[in-house]
Amino acid sequence: MPNRWVGVTIDCVDVERVAAFWGALLDRPKGPSMPGWIYLGELDDPQPRLVFQPVNEPKSGKVRLHIDVKVDDIDQGIAQVLALGGRHTGERHEYEEGVVVVMADPEDHEFCIAQHY
Repeated sequence: MPNRWVGVTIDCVDVERVAAFWGALLDRPKGPSMPGWIYLGELDDPQPRLVFQPVNEPKSGKVRLHIDVKVDDIDQGIAQVLALGGRHTGERHEYEEGVVVVMADPEDHEFCIAQHY
């Protein structure tokens, strides 16, 4: 039986706030969740679900794994992240295939938004 990637779990102090940010950014509805946790999507969705796990301590240091989000327009993508309570890290990379901007969610989990040419 082949293995299948079904989700990404994000540790956060304020599960509601961080899940609301990602739900709005990715237009993903809440799915069935364990008490205190929030799942965006369901196990059988075509996209992996996002799982928000409550923890007591805030993030410290740079994350070693991050999410990449494809956007149609990089400037509109940045504006959306900022409007949802995220922040721009100041890091931007121009490549032949497009532009990548490093952003952070409300609890400072870094992720990239990318506009491909």
